[in-house]
Amino acid sequence: MRRLIAILLACLAGQSFGASIDDAALILQAQTDGPLRATHPNTRHYGAPWVWVSVKSQTLRLLDGWGLIQKEYVVSTAKNGVGETSGSYQTPRGWHSVCEKLGDGAEENTIIFRRKVTPWKYTPELHAQYPNKDWILTRILWLCGQEPGLNQGGNVDSYDRAIYIHGAGDHVPWGRPSSLGCVRMKNRDVIELFDAVPNGTDVWIDENS
Repeated sequence: MRRLIAILLACLAGQSFGASIDDAALILQAQTDGPLRATHPNTRHYGAPWVWVSVKSQTLRLLDGWGLIQKEYVVSTAKNGVGETSGSYQTPRGWHSVCEKLGDGAEENTIIFRRKVTPWKYTPELHAQYPNKDWILTRILWLCGQEPGLNQGGNVDSYDRAIYIHGAGDHVPWGRPSSLGCVRMKNRDVIELFDAVPNGTDVWIDENS
């Protein structure tokens, strides 16, 4: 913390540390308006907002350009754990980006089938009839891998695997891995995330945090 304050004061004094005087003033204001908070800057595109999916804690965090957590949601990742191979039904690791957004304006619990919004709604009764169905509801944020050989290209390509962040029904055991590879969110939460992040937003899927 002392180092941070020293850098900020130096910026205010006109020394160059890669940040402007206005940047330093904003940081000081943000951190002095309340308790000091840990920052988690986007290491792929510095200064850009990003999404952090934590497999271990089963959470998804939305962070601003300063690296401050703006929202945190409970999620459910793959029942089979983490992995990138096609057909593994695992959640891929590493850097991705949101490359397509589908379902804009659809009502909560709307069923999306083969990436098309349908006129049908998910209900607990419908799920009881088809208990093994992996329901994709309300919104889709389709992810593209950004790390060649890990999650991009060949048989490890996240886009080709149709890895989404998407809405899911109330039957999902939130906070526990249960999906077929995607990142499941509560319907109200995925609408909020969908509206907050544009195409191109960085998404980091981290198995260890």
